Formats: sequence, C-alpha cells, structure tokens
Amino acid sequence: MIENITNWIKEYAKINKRDSLIVGISGGIDSSVVSTLCAKTNFPVHVASMPIKQLPVQHDLSLAHGKWLIENFSNVNHHVIDLGETYDIFYKLMKNKFNSEHSFANTKSRIRMVALHQISGATNGIVVGTGNKVEDFGVGFYTKYGDGGVDISPIADLMKSEVWNIGKKLGILQQIIDAPPTDGLWEDGRTDSEQLGGLTYAQMEDAMENSNSKYFKEYTKIRNPNLHKMNPIPIFKKPNS
Repeated sequence: MIENITNWIKEYAKINKRDSLIVGISGGIDSSVVSTLCAKTNFPVHVASMPIKQLPVQHDLSLAHGKWLIENFSNVNHHVIDLGETYDIFYKLMKNKFNSEHSFANTKSRIRMVALHQISGATNGIVVGTGNKVEDFGVGFYTKYGDGGVDISPIADLMKSEVWNIGKKLGILQQIIDAPPTDGLWEDGRTDSEQLGGLTYAQMEDAMENSNSKYFKEYTKIRNPNLHKMNPIPIFKKPNS
C-alpha cells in the first residue's frame, strides 16, 4: 500500500508537470502519513505548520513531525506560518454581524488552505489532501473549501484504522500515533470524537461497513447533514441541454 500510494502521487505530479508537493501538517496521524508518503516520492515537498490559536500541545506535535521529516528526508522543507493575526483581522470584521463559533472554526481551515495554495502557486506544486475515507466519504467531517479544497487525496479510500497501520509501518512518531484525533480548529482542543457525538473512528468504520451496526443510527445522523459536501455541486440544467 505504501509503495502504491507513493507511486500514485509521483505519477500524478509527473503527468501534470508539477514540481512540488504541498501538505499542511497538524501533528495528527493523517497529515503525518500523507506528508511522509509525499516525502518518499523524492519530489520537493513543502510541509506547513499553521497554528491559529490552538493548544500548544497540538502545535508541538506538528513541529515534532516537521523536525522528524527534515531529519529523515533531504527533499522536505518545513515552514512554520503563524496565521493567528490573519484570523484575528477576519474575526474582528465579522463577529458583530455574523457571529458563529462553528463558522469561525471553519474559517481557520479555509485560511490555512489559502496559505497552502499560495505555496503551491509559487512553487508550481499541488496541494495534497489528508482526509481519510471515514471523514471524506463517511460522515463528511471536513471543512468545505477548507481542508476539502485540495488537488489530490491519496488516503481518501483508506479507513482510519488503515492510516494508523501505515503510520506504524512508516515509523511515525509514537506520540502522534497515540494522540487523540483532533482537527485543531478549537481553542479548547476538543477531539474528533467529542465533535462527532462521542463516536470513535472504530465505531464509525463499523457503521460504514455494516448497516446492522448498533452505531448505524448515530452514524447516519452525522452523515446526512453533510452529504452536500460529498455530492457534486448542484447545477441548473437548461431544458434540452
């Protein structure tokens, strides 16, 4: 699987005449695995840690993974881009008339994606997504036009459990493998499970694979409101078109 995904990324970049691979790293297992797979292509890789008012322990894991990549791969550049002030300006502009905690969390993801595409444009690169199958096609646990706004998605057909297994094979830092999954968008450090009604990734995988799962009802309750992210954008069709 590691070799297959690495070759797939490499071939896509070659066919599309791209010079670099761009990955946002959060200190989580998904971005750690994707950035390492990208590093194994031998293409120039730009990884970016982009803190926006998150818990220091989460940012520390991102920095630790960036350091690990630099130590193990000569083709990796690690950039630390603090987007906190950028977010503050937007927050001040919008908070009085359009105050929504959830929307502001999504804004953080979208600001990060803008930064990644800036790096991509400046280096003739492609932005490589870090979403897994549970997030991208199960419950839609990602930000539309935020972390969903990528050019390719190398692990979007892998369950979270498969990503963890690949992470172990790649030698990803143990503290990252052991860390509770989180999207890093909340100042209180809430985990993915806390945002998903208490469901774990193992329980969501069970529901995805078995409609008789005891977790299926809770799974569909989360999934259905997010289908607009997974379905194609609706397009009005002219008569006889």
